[in-house]
Amino acid sequence: MPTFQSSLATERGWVDPLTLPKYGDASEVAGNAPEDAKQLTLNTLGSYGVGDIDCFAYAVGRRIRITEMNVERKGDKTEVVVISEVQVTKEMLNGAGLVHGGCLCYLIDNCASFPLVALGVLQNANGVGVTQAINIFFHAPASLQTCMKITSTSVTLSGRIMTSRCEIVDKASGRMIASALLGKMQPKL
Repeated sequence: MPTFQSSLATERGWVDPLTLPKYGDASEVAGNAPEDAKQLTLNTLGSYGVGDIDCFAYAVGRRIRITEMNVERKGDKTEVVVISEVQVTKEMLNGAGLVHGGCLCYLIDNCASFPLVALGVLQNANGVGVTQAINIFFHAPASLQTCMKITSTSVTLSGRIMTSRCEIVDKASGRMIASALLGKMQPKL
């Protein structure tokens, strides 16, 4: 059996974010984050969250829309907040007609990574990494046609370890659907 080798892997780390193909248009993302941070985050979504039609969860990943990205200085700490939206479609549902918990996990894994990618751009560091752990709390179900608003906030990015938090709410009602803490690391090849 052939060994899988990513064309994105480099000697510097798991991926060199600057080599990712362009995905989306950063000018469509609101907020005060620099344009290059917005574009690199979109590119990461395209390469990791969407891929091509044969990739896992392509139908879900291509529905993620990054709508806003903001950077705030809090003393000597920089915090990035990224807001995304996803309209629930049939591909996201379980047999009971509700968004599958595995789909929510997939959305959190991608969307909670966005502020880390952007913060990495701001700090001249690689904020892509690989997921170590996700701690998710499921609060309420979401059904077909729900517009889910996903707010992700950077917590730490230092050395090889990075963390963020994420909340998914029903955009129309504000009802909490899920919340999570994501831990990532930058592995050595």
